[in-house]
Amino acid sequence: MKILLAADGSEYTKKALAFLVAHESLCGAGDEIVVFNVQPAVPPRVKTMLGAAAVSKYHREEARKVLEPIERFLKRHDLQFRTGSAVGSASTELLAAAKREKSQLIVMGTHGHGIIGRALMGSVAQRVVTEGDMPVLLVK
Repeated sequence: MKILLAADGSEYTKKALAFLVAHESLCGAGDEIVVFNVQPAVPPRVKTMLGAAAVSKYHREEARKVLEPIERFLKRHDLQFRTGSAVGSASTELLAAAKREKSQLIVMGTHGHGIIGRALMGSVAQRVVTEGDMPVLLVK
């Protein structure tokens, strides 16, 4: 099975990763994990002031900060994985990556906000579940 793991560097990502590793039926020999990080875009004005190259470097560095500890963890557990990153809307980019990778499952940690929190601030997990056409496993 090919699994896309949404990675934002939070404790919720760590919980989702631990869940995957603990359940060999999801992630064992022959399965592949695609660890994917989405960086929010900087405002156009900032990009103009700093330059496209500096902003691109910033996004790469921030993604590496999230992805490198996960890479070390997955190597220790001898799991097959790849990493990737994008800049933009988290839900949009995660769904695009899952489709592009032909993932059979998206795994992501969720903050577990209640209904009022979702109504006020939105939820990446909620958008991935409702807008996607593949199974999504949310780990709280």
